[in-house]
Formats: sequence, structure tokens, C-alpha cells
Amino acid sequence: MNQENMSLFERGNQVLPPVAGRATNLGIVKAIGSTVVDEKGKSYLDFASGVGVNNVGHCHPEIIEAVKEQLDSMIHIGHNVAYYPSYIKLAEELNYLTGSNKMVYFSNSGAEANEGAIKLAKKATKRPAIISFKRGFHGRTLATTSITFSNSSYRKDYEGLFPSIYSCEYPYSFRSGLSNEEETERCIQNIEEVFTYQVDPSQVAAIILEPVQGEGGYIVPPKEFIKKIRALCDKHGILLVFDEVQTGFGRTGKMFAYEHFEVEPDIITLGKGIASGFPLSAVIAKRDIMEKWESGTHGGTYGGNPVSCTAALASIQILRREGIENARKMGDYLKKQLLDLQKEFKGIGDVRGLGLMIGIEFVNEEGKPDAKTVNWLKNHALENGLILLTCGTEKNVLRFIPPTTVHQNELDQSILILKDGLQKLSNKENSHAIY
Repeated sequence: MNQENMSLFERGNQVLPPVAGRATNLGIVKAIGSTVVDEKGKSYLDFASGVGVNNVGHCHPEIIEAVKEQLDSMIHIGHNVAYYPSYIKLAEELNYLTGSNKMVYFSNSGAEANEGAIKLAKKATKRPAIISFKRGFHGRTLATTSITFSNSSYRKDYEGLFPSIYSCEYPYSFRSGLSNEEETERCIQNIEEVFTYQVDPSQVAAIILEPVQGEGGYIVPPKEFIKKIRALCDKHGILLVFDEVQTGFGRTGKMFAYEHFEVEPDIITLGKGIASGFPLSAVIAKRDIMEKWESGTHGGTYGGNPVSCTAALASIQILRREGIENARKMGDYLKKQLLDLQKEFKGIGDVRGLGLMIGIEFVNEEGKPDAKTVNWLKNHALENGLILLTCGTEKNVLRFIPPTTVHQNELDQSILILKDGLQKLSNKENSHAIY
């Protein structure tokens, strides 16, 4: 077949390996705000936001303007070669946003940032072990795959992975059936048991967690759990690392999700929404920790690229002015609409999230994970012009990640599409009914 008569999906299959899982077969040729347009001219509401990257929407004019100006003066220098304005200014800005007395190291991706955080923790503490959590996702490099426990498929055929990695329980009250207090106690007890039976706490460099689990199912832990983790780290001299790659930059209705829990981590990793689509990530840590990261013991070529840093600075200004507050307001609005749907459709087991990071968990009549319904609803939404993603180890959570700049009428449109799908599934003639 002539390439001119082939879709982007068909052409891609000729030259791209199957290794990357893809949510749709769409070929997108234009994107602006909350909307993307495919090669056939059909418009879609993009509530995937590049998997939580386009936090201020696609092609925001202020981002475009700032980047164009930067392109006229500098594209790449190399942070190992020289200092340059946007690189320093962004580091200063992130230091201020995270409470000052910090230092910042820039990389390209969330996985790189998490790998950097692991290396930093080991270097600073001279300890070998890392603790992460069941259902946690931290990246696809070998080191970050080693600390990822959201799905065994990510680890399959890559064993053996890094040693001295330990997995603990993360609170999931909906699944356990326990109260938040009981679930917190269960999970803290699990960590204490790991200290007793598997690794002495004096050997643990860091505990890394997502303050709201992303790939694992958009699971929001009780505040008391996060506080008790902080206390455990303080007791044993362990560094607390918050993976804010998905939860950062206004996504949860605050600049960073850790602000919801009144706990300050020792190390923060950032990515995705940091630069509105330009490759950039960051490791932020307290000054006394960063100063132990000796010259030449970590590095990279493209980290802190001038164009990416400029995009990040513009993104922060948009978030400060409107995005964060809009994420809070629209998140509350969206969650209320989804909770109303839950009252009408029993198959919706749980609606949870912070800001515009909201998950809807579906279960069957026995209360078991219902991935089949979620997949059907995702496809129904796509057919009707709405892009949604799934998450959760059992793929039974439908996630909403619209831009922080989303409008209420766009949320209303998404609710109508979802409700239409739920009603269709509820028809008695449909063998795949929601009860």
C-alpha cells in the first residue's frame, strides 16, 4: 500500500516495535487546549493530557511565545559545560516553591529523576537498600523497574533486577474493607515486619512513594499514613522520597501533592507536567543531602535544556495565575458529578482522587475488579470524542487527567459521554450489563 493512503497507525506498525503499549490507534495532527484533532479531522477531548504532561493544556500561547523567544537565543549548551539563564532561574524557582534551602538537579524523564534519587540516597547515606510500595510505579529503566510493583508484566523477562529492594503495603481502604485508621496501622505494621524479618532499618537508604499512586489506581492514602512514614524515616535516619512525577505541577489542586499531607519529604522527583510537553525532570533535595552528591558521580547531556527550562518557567506562571485554582475547583466539580453517577450505577465501586487526578474503580456483582466494563467504557468514550486512560493493576480504574485549565462545559461533555455509556451497559438486552 502507498504510504499516502496509509494511516499514521498503519505506517507506524511498519517501523515501530510493539513494545510500547498504546491506548488508542489515533493519528493526531493538531492539539490545542483540551482538544486534539486526528488525521481525519475529528476532534477529541483529551482527558489523558499526554499521560499527565500537558497540565496547562496543549500549545498554550504563553508557552509557545516563551519557547520561540528562547529558540532565537539558545537551544542547547549542556549543563556540564556552562551556566545559562533559564537553567538557573528554574532551579531558583523550584527551590522557592519547595520551601527553600534546597538544591535541584535536572534530567529528562521521570524515570531518570527517580533513578537519580535512588543514586543520591545511596550516596548520601552510604546504605544499600530501598523500600517502595505495592502498586507503586516509578519508571521503566532497570533501576526504576526494580522499585516498581504496580504490575508483574513490567518486570517479566527482566529479572534479576537490582538487589536490596523491598516492597511494602500501601493503604487501599476500598479494597481491604478497613477504615483509614485500621488500614494505616496495617501498612505501618507491615513495614515494621519488613524491618524485623527482611532488612534492618540501618541498611535502608530511602523509602520512595507516590503521594497519590498513579499507575497503581489513583489511590489516595490517609494523611496519617504519610505522617507515620515520615516519623519512621526520622527515627531510623532513612531518606523519604516523594515521586511527584505525575502528582506535581497543579495536578492535585496544589503545586505539589505533598502539600495535602503536611509532610516535607527529603527528596522530591518531578517530571511530566513540569515543562508542558518538553522533556524535562528534576530531583530536588535538601541542601545538606545534595552537597553529599560529589562532583562527577552523576550526570547527563540534555538535562536542564534551555528550551525545556523556559517552557517550565512559563508553565509555572500559568499554574500560579489560574491552573492550580482551576484544578481545585474543577476537580471538586468533576468528583461531585462522578459521585452522582455512582449513586445511579452500582458497578462504580469507588470515586477517588485529588484535584484533577480522579479515578473511578469498577467492580462486578461479587465486588471483584471489573476490567471488562472499564475497557468497554474507554472505547465508547473514544468513539464519542473523549480520550480516557485506565489504570490499576487489574485495569479496572478509569482515570480522568484533563488539563488544569479545563472548562466546566468540557467536563460536562465528558460526563454526558460517560453516562451514555453506563446507560447503554445497563440495558437488559446487553449481556455485559452494569447492575
